[in-house]
Amino acid sequence: MISHQPEGPDAAQQEQRPAPDPEKPSIALIGVGAFGEFCIPHLRGFFTVRLCDSGRNLEDLCRRHDVEAVDLPGAARQDVVLLAVPFSQLRSTARAIAPHMRPGSLVVDVCSIKSKPLAVLTEELHSTVDIVGTHPLFGPQSGRDGITGLRIALCPGRGRRERLVERFLRSRLKLDVIRTTAEQHDRQMAYVQGMTHLIARIMVAMEVPRFDHTTATFSHLEKMKDMVRQDSDELFRTIIADNPFAADVVGSFVRATNDVLQPFGYSADREVLS
Repeated sequence: MISHQPEGPDAAQQEQRPAPDPEKPSIALIGVGAFGEFCIPHLRGFFTVRLCDSGRNLEDLCRRHDVEAVDLPGAARQDVVLLAVPFSQLRSTARAIAPHMRPGSLVVDVCSIKSKPLAVLTEELHSTVDIVGTHPLFGPQSGRDGITGLRIALCPGRGRRERLVERFLRSRLKLDVIRTTAEQHDRQMAYVQGMTHLIARIMVAMEVPRFDHTTATFSHLEKMKDMVRQDSDELFRTIIADNPFAADVVGSFVRATNDVLQPFGYSADREVLS
């Protein structure tokens, strides 16, 4: 959880700060959860990376990656600010960094939905701050063997910097960039992520055991479950409840489940029809 009090990093984190590279732009990573931590080694070759997350002790992480921890005002003053906080914290985070941001700064978010986050950032940040929305279509599990060729959605927000971001993602990180609008993204993700996470969560709730005799199809289901089972409840809520198009998809899923099962005496709300 991100605290917005202007407190500096712990004294232990300030003892040995890596010397900034004047040849590299600076980037602040606000929100160092599982995905934020996953980003660090992929970014530090191109940026002077600074971390901000007062809800977590960053000392070991900073030492391991040779990066620096800063407070929220310090993070806001970097050339690029990468917001990796849950959507529920996005508005308060944007409001907290807004007074400290420099004109011409670039803010990039990585929320798994795009319409609402881009609207929030546009409302809360000064018009001199450029905004680009991204959604990496991978995470620590799917990207554990490298991110080359993995897909990332890019949505223009405010300003003209999305082309610069796109070039960096393509040429430096070697990602497959999908340019889209926030609405198109959210409409597709309501199915792509909504159904994937919903089915996987159902399998976890059912406590489906491991079997010796499986089909290739069932193995794919197990792999899907394993890839998302460590994702947070916060992320699941964002995908299911905060995507403006998810309610229709979930409703359609429930109705279709009933329609498929009813001829055989089952329904989604009763084990066996009388």
